[in-house]
Amino acid sequence: MNTPDTPRRTGDAADVIDVWSIPTDQPPHVVHRLHALLDPAERDRADRAHDPAEGGRFAVARGAVRLLVAERLGLAPADLVWRYGPHGKPEPVLPAAAEPLQVNWSGSGALALLALAVGRRVGADVERLARPEIGARIARRHFPAADAALVLQAPTPADGADRFTRLWCRREACVKVHGGRLAQGLGLPLAGPSPLRLADAAPLGPGPLWLADVPVPGPFRAAVAADTDRPFTVRHRTWSA
Repeated sequence: MNTPDTPRRTGDAADVIDVWSIPTDQPPHVVHRLHALLDPAERDRADRAHDPAEGGRFAVARGAVRLLVAERLGLAPADLVWRYGPHGKPEPVLPAAAEPLQVNWSGSGALALLALAVGRRVGADVERLARPEIGARIARRHFPAADAALVLQAPTPADGADRFTRLWCRREACVKVHGGRLAQGLGLPLAGPSPLRLADAAPLGPGPLWLADVPVPGPFRAAVAADTDRPFTVRHRTWSA
């Protein structure tokens, strides 16, 4: 079952997850500068985007991630190397004697989210608000009873869209902690106030998980999760070019 709690506020790095909101609509000179930091596979993906604006957003998100993670590890951004799990979850290849940094990010249109944690796996997700009818349909078909009721019994369609998107971000964040597939997280019981403790993360993997909603600007919602029984503080900042 899920039990809400209040995260401890300490100076211990293991109790803090650093989260950055990254606005991805940037001027052309910023896009060009960040594009130059990408590895060949990332540049190819940005260049092959059907919509040039989406390609630019991708370059900004990945370039900003490189800047922030490389600074934390004491590397040049272009020297940062990723390895990928079975379902595509990225991890940085850590230099010798580096802190055990875990990284995850997400992007949705004009906003990306990056989470950094030490000594614990982390998952992050950001989503633009869903259309009310789509959120209601997915919640009815796939969410557990309490989560579906929270969406379907909302006082207005806008409230329903807000509740659905928050619950969806929580699911994605939990799935990404374990590097699993979204289908594995659809049935997780995640209704309740933030922060939230999920004692049993099956079928994703062993629990517990802690998760928290992240306040982000505009028509977006976001969440971060970590595989720990110790609650954490979210230190949220906005990246600027």
